Amino acid sequence: MSVRLKTLAATTVLTTALAAPAIARDQINIVGSSTVFPFSTTVAERFGKSTDFKTPIVESTGSGGGLKLFCSGAGVDTPDITNASRRIKSSEVALCAENGVNDIVEVKIGFDGIVLANAIAGEPVELSLRDIFLALAKDVPNGEGALQPNPYKMWNEINPDLPAVKIEVLGPPPTSGTRDAFAELALEGGCKTFDWIKAMKKEDKSAYKSVCHTVREDGAYIEAGENDNLIVQKLEANPDAFGVFGYSFLEQNSDKVQGSLVDGVAPEFELIADGDYPIARSLYFYVKKDHVGVVPGIEEFLAEFTSEDAWGEDGYLADKGLIPLSDDERDDWADKVKSLTNLSM
Repeated sequence: MSVRLKTLAATTVLTTALAAPAIARDQINIVGSSTVFPFSTTVAERFGKSTDFKTPIVESTGSGGGLKLFCSGAGVDTPDITNASRRIKSSEVALCAENGVNDIVEVKIGFDGIVLANAIAGEPVELSLRDIFLALAKDVPNGEGALQPNPYKMWNEINPDLPAVKIEVLGPPPTSGTRDAFAELALEGGCKTFDWIKAMKKEDKSAYKSVCHTVREDGAYIEAGENDNLIVQKLEANPDAFGVFGYSFLEQNSDKVQGSLVDGVAPEFELIADGDYPIARSLYFYVKKDHVGVVPGIEEFLAEFTSEDAWGEDGYLADKGLIPLSDDERDDWADKVKSLTNLSM
């Protein structure tokens, strides 16, 4: 073939390739929360084995990172589903809309507790929400109605009943839903035990949130990424350190780590389900409605996840540490999923 004919042939192939429609994926793509990751992975594996669809790909990117990817645009080159250990923010809904992601299905799957845990070899500890705030907030009360940079280096400086060991807490980064929920439930929970700070919420909500949610950056709190396994390894190596992660991970590693009591309540399945444990949050995932019917198996995957065999009281996700919704809530959410009801903020 002459050089001219070869060039024409190559041009024809390229033109045909560019003109051809994009081929839809044949495998569900899921991103998001490291806390929801083991639940989503378990459902995905069951789904792949029990149906003719491919096993969905599940990636742990953190709640914030997952929602950023999810909201980056519509089309099969973007995720179909994102897991989240907190509810989607209005700013994220707006980002989705800006990028053409308008129809989103919200699925609340159950509850989880956030624990402060240390190695089995360490001393069992009982903390109050105030103890947690004073240990980890960037600025704390100075005893004279004003704030000061956090001066506390040892746990017993906060509370003489706590051990005389260095404050060292390994936890998730700001992109994590666990970090968001920990700040809202634990740090703010302890912050508002100071009446004069609590009063700030009505006067200056932004200043109040800054005080109550900002974590110290002097080395007492160590960002350990989204890898909870790494935190457990570090806790085993240093029995004086504490780690922040979800109850389900504590459950899976109960031979290695122990959860601290918070305000006198243990991080246990029934106490989280009943709402007694003070650091508990809801877990979610979000689905692009426009991808249903385009990427094969999404409706079927949703049906598996919201089946009683999966998320029910005696379902296989409870064995993984998921705290189930009530019967009525499960029925309500299952109906929304079946009808692909759009998210309502």
